[in-house]
Amino acid sequence: MTSTSAKFRIALVGCGQMANTWVEYAQAREDAEIVALVDLNEATAQALAVKHHLNAVPIFSQVSEAIAETGANLVFDVTIPEAHEAVTLAALNAGCDVFGEKPLAAGMDPARRMVAAAAQSGRTYAVMQNRRYLPQMHALRGLVNGEIGTPGFITANFFIGAHFGGFRDLMDSPLLLDMAIHTFDQARFILGANPVSVYCQEFNPPGSWYAGGAAAVCIFEFEGGQVFSYNGSWCAEGAPTSWEAEWRVMGSAGTAIWDGTSAPYADVVADSQQQGFLRDFWRVEAGTLLNGPGPEGHFGCLDEMFAALTEQRRPETDCTDNIRSLGMVFGAVESARRGLKVLL
Repeated sequence: MTSTSAKFRIALVGCGQMANTWVEYAQAREDAEIVALVDLNEATAQALAVKHHLNAVPIFSQVSEAIAETGANLVFDVTIPEAHEAVTLAALNAGCDVFGEKPLAAGMDPARRMVAAAAQSGRTYAVMQNRRYLPQMHALRGLVNGEIGTPGFITANFFIGAHFGGFRDLMDSPLLLDMAIHTFDQARFILGANPVSVYCQEFNPPGSWYAGGAAAVCIFEFEGGQVFSYNGSWCAEGAPTSWEAEWRVMGSAGTAIWDGTSAPYADVVADSQQQGFLRDFWRVEAGTLLNGPGPEGHFGCLDEMFAALTEQRRPETDCTDNIRSLGMVFGAVESARRGLKVLL
């Protein structure tokens, strides 16, 4: 068994391109050490080891063997979605906490099994939702919660012509299954609420290079009566939005706007007693709200995960919460295929 004084002994499972960010984060922490690399392709793991000077770290093909041989107590799951269940269940069964890439699982049934296994084991399983950790997102949520009254209608537009090639071009629902979870999770984060139903129409516009539906319109109703409208396309040529989408949140006293790139702002009713056809508004800039909780993106989300373990609490993106965002994805897919409103 590998001997290390690090508090967090990490087995990294899945050594492809995305793993680089996870390795860089771990190497920046004084209380963490990568003690095992796991990949079905040994050459892939060796390449990652060489790139990040992990040449002394043993390589395994199975996560259970890696944990047993090295004494790992934390697993980074950076595998493909279809492998998340097997990796997570093996890690939890071996007494490890798990931090995994999105999505939580490749379907709702495995997701429920994983959440139940985490609860039964008493360990943590948290899911990467890096867009929650953008300063503009926190600023937008601050405007929504503090300036525009009661939010009732939220819209997100996502239009990018992404020529990936490879597996995405062949997926049945590439936009909904591979990308929309980010925007759906953002909506939950902004509103601080959960959805109760969805109606979705998925389609493939003329000129699409995808085999499956690369565009979708979704209408979600949230538990407080708020309505969230999502309009998206991954084959929209020209005038692209940000990858973070374009947002408009309308409340009882004003509207908050974020283009997905620059600082958000809000137009707020200046005088609720004003008479006339249209009211006057005053502009509220994001200002100090742009001072987010800390590091951005992956590093910010991982900071929160590690802090939760240290403080013995559930992380913000714990599986018990994140399964609700995943439910939005598969609820939308089900609605599109059945042509019906689906309860979540």
